Amino acid sequence: MSSEGMIHVEVVYALPNIQRVIKVIAKTESTVEQIIRQSGILAMFPDIDLSKNKVGVYSRNVKLDATVREGDRIEIYRPLIADPREIRRKRAEKAKLAEQEAKKSK
Repeated sequence: MSSEGMIHVEVVYALPNIQRVIKVIAKTESTVEQIIRQSGILAMFPDIDLSKNKVGVYSRNVKLDATVREGDRIEIYRPLIADPREIRRKRAEKAKLAEQEAKKSK
């Protein structure tokens, strides 16, 4: 098959201890979902559920039926374990308590 009408993209999935980057050559009109399926990543990571996992292109959320361009990086996101806002709130609270303790000990 000639390279005319084809694009080169990457499909990426990362776990805390491993990251997979799969290079894919696909038809220009392929959707994000078609390229993910073509990449074989779903067989490598059966925990990926495209009905639940969000996907994006270069950190911008996209729908599965979106099309991509030459050189795009399709990312499959894992569900968040904790809410980042809650983590920041707790960290700020802890820092405030530490500051109050430091003032008391002076």
